[in-house]
Amino acid sequence: MAEPIVDFSLAQELGLNEEEYNRILEILGRVPTYTELGIFSVMWSEHCSYKNSILQIKTLPRSGGKLLVSAGDENAGLVDIGDGLAVAFKIESHNHPSAVEPYQGAATGVGGILRDIFTMGARPVASLNSLRFGRITSGNGENDKEKLTRSKYLFKNVVKGIGDYGNCFGVPTISGEIYFEDCYHDNPLVNAMAVGIVKHNQTASATAKGEGNPVFIVGSSTGKDGIHGATFASEEISEASESKRPSVQVGDPFTEKLLLEASLEVIRSGAIVGIQDMGAAGITCSSSEMSAKGKCGMKINLDLVPLRDKNMSAYEIMLSESQERMLLVAEKGKEQIVKDIFAKWDLNCVQVGEVIPEDRLIIHYKGKLEADVPADVLVLGGGAPVYKRETKKPEYLNDTMNFDPYSVKEPVRYTEAFKKIFTSPNIANKKWVYEQYDTEVRTNTLIMPGGDASVLRIKHTDKCLSMKTDCNGRYVYLNPYKGGMIAVCESARNVVCTGGKPLAITNCLNFGNPYNPEVYYQFAEAVRGIGDACRKLGTPVTGGNVSFYNQSKEYAVYPTPVIGMLGLIEDYKKIMTSYFKNDDDIIILLGKRCNNIGGSEYLKIINNKVAGDAPDINIDEEQRLQDLTLELIDKGLIKSAHDISDGGLAAALAECCVMNSNHIRGCKIGFEYKYRKDFELFGESQSRILISAKEDKVTVITEMAVKKNINAEVIGFVGGKCCIINDEISVPVSNLKSLYYETIENYMNE
Repeated sequence: MAEPIVDFSLAQELGLNEEEYNRILEILGRVPTYTELGIFSVMWSEHCSYKNSILQIKTLPRSGGKLLVSAGDENAGLVDIGDGLAVAFKIESHNHPSAVEPYQGAATGVGGILRDIFTMGARPVASLNSLRFGRITSGNGENDKEKLTRSKYLFKNVVKGIGDYGNCFGVPTISGEIYFEDCYHDNPLVNAMAVGIVKHNQTASATAKGEGNPVFIVGSSTGKDGIHGATFASEEISEASESKRPSVQVGDPFTEKLLLEASLEVIRSGAIVGIQDMGAAGITCSSSEMSAKGKCGMKINLDLVPLRDKNMSAYEIMLSESQERMLLVAEKGKEQIVKDIFAKWDLNCVQVGEVIPEDRLIIHYKGKLEADVPADVLVLGGGAPVYKRETKKPEYLNDTMNFDPYSVKEPVRYTEAFKKIFTSPNIANKKWVYEQYDTEVRTNTLIMPGGDASVLRIKHTDKCLSMKTDCNGRYVYLNPYKGGMIAVCESARNVVCTGGKPLAITNCLNFGNPYNPEVYYQFAEAVRGIGDACRKLGTPVTGGNVSFYNQSKEYAVYPTPVIGMLGLIEDYKKIMTSYFKNDDDIIILLGKRCNNIGGSEYLKIINNKVAGDAPDINIDEEQRLQDLTLELIDKGLIKSAHDISDGGLAAALAECCVMNSNHIRGCKIGFEYKYRKDFELFGESQSRILISAKEDKVTVITEMAVKKNINAEVIGFVGGKCCIINDEISVPVSNLKSLYYETIENYMNE
């Protein structure tokens, strides 16, 4: 046996506390080896065990609806869409690696989430993302130039990493969201989502079973990249020493493409029992999780692992996070089938061990027994630690909640105020980003990036998928419960505006240090809001990711629970888009007028304040609004539908004028104000959708709205060369177009 480790200080360095170390001694009945200590440290890290979050996550609705597997049971969620087809989808973070090396951090984030999809047997059909960076616009302060330079560097290289990997792999990157706030300066958020299609009878499981069945490593060789990645997630980036910073993971999308085809082929061959991506913690995680799920163990000889660096220790091999690798269990006697398939695709395929009936991971290297540990005690739902952290309502809420919105002066020039809001990087069109992505590869994209949600057709059927990522972290900061609920409702509303019926969500929960009671309060309340919204809307949680420790000495990120929403459109001919179609169409506001500006882009851009309460959300009203909109679309009564969100009514109207950049249209809006003008124009009240329709459809639309108890108010019509809103705002649509599409590029070129 390898030499035991008796120095507790080493365990501390690897992120284990004294209680956890003593528990390891109890489990093993002896002092661990260095490799065993590494195994426990990564598997009991937050990234792998969810030890500080699992109790909250378990409160979410994780089964029911159209789900074919419950959350956490497989590599990704699986949702039935009829006709023997299912959708696999999931979102995960790659925040910390992207802060260290933005290009490879983002690229490998995309690669990892794609592997989670095709290890389910699903062919990836779409990639999405949700990104957060520091400011890219000038402000005040002596360090402003330096901060802008860093933010732009991260932004540029993250986008390039996402685009290069997805483009080379051959999956369309079709949707996403991007926000810019000071709080993300040190800790950018890079959340990657992938979606795939699979037939019910061709799914695969991440399970090991069958005594004597061979265990293979397939794909790329193993190197020293990313060895500290899993444990590194337990530290704040700015305070980690250089020696603890993870070596950068390097992705190869061309190898990933080969691995995709080989994996799908070997799954269809019937020669394997289970397969799992080697993501966080590499061989350690995949071997322990597959064993625990199958209630068995594995015996592995690390001498057989294909290595890029011959001078690797057992610890390094077990914890390496080298990309484009899988662990699979084959049926005994079918080894040659597996080998032949991977040889065809010119990939490594090496048997490194076998399944054993005992609950043990037994690891040998260079003639020594390096590790002998139970598999079940390592994993989520097994013996991994579970903690309930202290919560405390944040002190800052006492100030933000006491904000008086009437203390804000009305704009003197509304048109100028509107232009400032409309050119905020949080609202301006992200064309500069999505033009770097191949959005049409595989020829299935029907609604491109830039609308409420993106839509893909499913070939050989009439069905389409509508997809969206969404979260306004500012709302969650101001009211974690309402903010979490709004994130679900708005992502569903965006899908509904395309004609999609929301089916399920995946989430990526980005927060600060969970040992801070105020942060844990934000986390717990946001999860509660997500759960309540999902239960009401019938969108269970298929799985996702928790990313803690997104903070530095200077900044803590806004609590940002990103929602990835999946919706189904049964008939592609009924797809709805956001932009105005025809002159003289009537514009109708569905939902109530706005009488608050808390958390709004208006309040931040014009008054430099993040204050007030998050917008109110009535979940019953939200459901009725979504049901009404889907019914209007299904009956062909409307020409466009657009969610009102950031920037309020004024921004939404302007977007409807220019979203179709090839055919822009003006509008003339006229209504009597019920509340303050700026509140109504720029406030961000929820549960509101702008629709347009032919004049002869207005009566039936309003009658249907009355039955659903939803306000439907005619506010204007389509036409002209300007976007005119009452007597306050008037902007030529040609000017609107340049403001909307050129702003981000102009900022990046400054």
